[in-house]
Amino acid sequence: MQPLDPLLREAGAATSAAARGTAAAEVARQLQICNACRYCEGFCAVFPAMTRRLEFGKADVDYLANLCHNCGACLHACQYAPPHEFAVNVPQAMARVRVQTYSDYAWPRALGRLYRHNGVAIALALSSGLALFLVLVIALTGNLWHEPMAGNFYRVFPHNLMVSMFAPILLFALLALALGVRRFWRDISPADRAQDAPRAAVAEATQAALSLKYLDGGHGEGCNEADDRFTLWRRRFHHLTFYGFLLCFASTSVATLYHYLLGWSAPYALVSLPVLLGTAGGIGLLIGPSGLLWLNLRRHPLHGDAAQRPMDLGFIALLLLASASGIALLAWRDSGAMALLLALHLGIVMALFLTLPYGKFAHGVYRTAALLKWAIEKRQPSRLQLEPE
Repeated sequence: MQPLDPLLREAGAATSAAARGTAAAEVARQLQICNACRYCEGFCAVFPAMTRRLEFGKADVDYLANLCHNCGACLHACQYAPPHEFAVNVPQAMARVRVQTYSDYAWPRALGRLYRHNGVAIALALSSGLALFLVLVIALTGNLWHEPMAGNFYRVFPHNLMVSMFAPILLFALLALALGVRRFWRDISPADRAQDAPRAAVAEATQAALSLKYLDGGHGEGCNEADDRFTLWRRRFHHLTFYGFLLCFASTSVATLYHYLLGWSAPYALVSLPVLLGTAGGIGLLIGPSGLLWLNLRRHPLHGDAAQRPMDLGFIALLLLASASGIALLAWRDSGAMALLLALHLGIVMALFLTLPYGKFAHGVYRTAALLKWAIEKRQPSRLQLEPE
């Protein structure tokens, strides 16, 4: 075996228990090795961003961890991956830091611990409890099983009542995410706060986020899932999930405009824009999360952080339940079971909104901020170039 480069040997020597004391310390240790090797420099945005640094403080580690898309390409390309003594597993180390980032920047801070407990059981219990409450409300009015109402949901729950139930929850979720990512941005970009992000940087970050650019493995062939073969299915299932969610949100938004601006009240025809958008979004939210569930259950054990699987599965479960109940509600909206199906769907959607700031959904928000940071940073001179020799 050829002698290792002295820089790699020095970096690899940091595998002591002291260096592995925290998730951030472990990422810093591995990045020191990667910075000396640089075999993966052309992969994703993490590695060129890494080469602009010689040391990795907490802010740098948080930034790079959220820039990582956990595609697994660098793990399978790395000659120092387990079982090598250096035990370099960048995707796994980054995943452990990411969830800690969400917890550290959560608002209110006391709720940050929910990231550790937001699993399938919590998701099912919360959605079931809320659905049961709504079922009991309907039962008290005597409309639990009724004559067909021609799909008029507002005969069960008046429009203003539904707005009063969902608007505060949605606004709180958006506020919690916005305040959390604002603190995250201030810490990772102290030098960028005084200047506006260039339009080109904003456009690049937006394109990377919407296209999931870095789920192509850095070479266009995709991620590594169960083994070292490349696949684009994780990217495709993410697209179906993300755009399915956006289509459902667009359906609700269009229906709101119909109601308040045009005075057109529900129910809407099957060929109307709100129904078409909602149907397409519901189908996307059935296929996408189902695919992600399949990939999640068969991923290589060295990929990602196994401790976060309950949080991942909890979010996937809520998305699947929300889409399935929504499609069922559309299919049987003219039946006597409409009120029961409506209560079930609303309970699940309410649980989904309540858990948005403290579950897997947060990764999209923080990752977009990291992508914007990288798009700005790459347009600036490297700090290493500015330092005197």
